[in-house]
Amino acid sequence: MTTAERFLEELNPPQRRAVEQTEGPLLVLAGAGSGKTRVIAHRIAYLIARKGIVPGQILAVTFTNKAAGEMRERVIELLGPRGRGVWVGTFHSACVRMLRQHADRIGYAKNFQIYDTADQLAVIKEGMKALQLDPERYRPSALLGRISWAKNHLVAPAAFQDEASFGVERAAARLYPWYAERLRREQAMDFDDLLLNAVRLFDEQPAVLALYQERLRYLLIDEFQDTNPVQYRWVRLLTARQQNLCVVGDDDQSIYRF
Repeated sequence: MTTAERFLEELNPPQRRAVEQTEGPLLVLAGAGSGKTRVIAHRIAYLIARKGIVPGQILAVTFTNKAAGEMRERVIELLGPRGRGVWVGTFHSACVRMLRQHADRIGYAKNFQIYDTADQLAVIKEGMKALQLDPERYRPSALLGRISWAKNHLVAPAAFQDEASFGVERAAARLYPWYAERLRREQAMDFDDLLLNAVRLFDEQPAVLALYQERLRYLLIDEFQDTNPVQYRWVRLLTARQQNLCVVGDDDQSIYRF
């Protein structure tokens, strides 16, 4: 029995069909505990062992570092050392890797800083003071949350200001451009910026997008039901050429609706 055949023997019929359907877009919907992540790991192994795909041409994405680590270990368990060549990570880690190579194309140093929540709140508080936003009326975390929402929904500062309709949103809309400019001047990105600037990089630098479209022939995404608009846009851009996209999820657990 070949390695690829051994992979298939470990799967039930629906899982096996999902693994063997390697070309073009594929959506796999299944409930919790039904082996969705197992399908991704076996699909990666099948692509390499049966189809001869180079490990570095495969990108598997999930939402947490823990889940990414578990997926990586499953792939290595199936493939041995070859499995280490597969690009497995979170949306954020994948975007960081791309931006560390090409951030200079959009006006950032390649060694840009990444601000955590404490860093972000410190900047928000400075901005509130500069713009005379009352800290008794507006919580910094609430303003940061609204700015985060705007970034994740691809709403630019000017558009956010046009759409803001009530107190907290109006205050956040005033603060958003100040906050964005402050981070840019400090050569820093927050976690939302990592996705937003990766999309911007692809939009503004077609040659960079083409590089990754050619390099990454297969993209696999776990827990796809949790994908937000900026992540969805990043995926659409990345897979526009090859269109070998496999997404796995449980629509009963979705936290976003489009």
